[in-house]
Amino acid sequence: MAFAIVLFWALGAYNRLMRLRSAVAQAFGSFDAHMVRMVALLGEFNAAHTVQRALLVDGVDQELAALQGATTQLSACLAVVRARPLSVDGVAALTAARVVLRDTWQVATRGTDAAPGDEAPAASNLWHLRWDEHVQQNEQAARVFNDAVGQYNEAIAQFPASVLARVFGFKPARALEALQ
Repeated sequence: MAFAIVLFWALGAYNRLMRLRSAVAQAFGSFDAHMVRMVALLGEFNAAHTVQRALLVDGVDQELAALQGATTQLSACLAVVRARPLSVDGVAALTAARVVLRDTWQVATRGTDAAPGDEAPAASNLWHLRWDEHVQQNEQAARVFNDAVGQYNEAIAQFPASVLARVFGFKPARALEALQ
């Protein structure tokens, strides 16, 4: 009788850990979708400023090239974490890529604000508004991911489920750091 109780408890605890692991993956899927939209926004921004590049000074052109490089870095990090959302190293790299992208965006758009041939100052403000909307959505999706990671990490740390977690190779996940 005691063996049956332990067996059923272990099966229930294992299923709970698997559900929480799946919830982390699903939460990352939502965050990933928001980040893909951010990458699309950056592609639009780059395309809109391609015509202006001939008129820009070298410093601003380099800033836009840096923004494109930061976007590529973010896309690569997203692909890695998309395959393994519980990867501590992958999430750390993604966090760093988000910081680089944010900082590069600020420098690149500051350079384009006063660029010659700009259609209107309102065009620059529109890019900033769209960026801010995406950042808010991304941060909300990151909070959902972080909550799922927190619940998962709590579950694998609780005794006696921690014994099962160790036996079946459940490892703690890493949350994304907030950018704001």
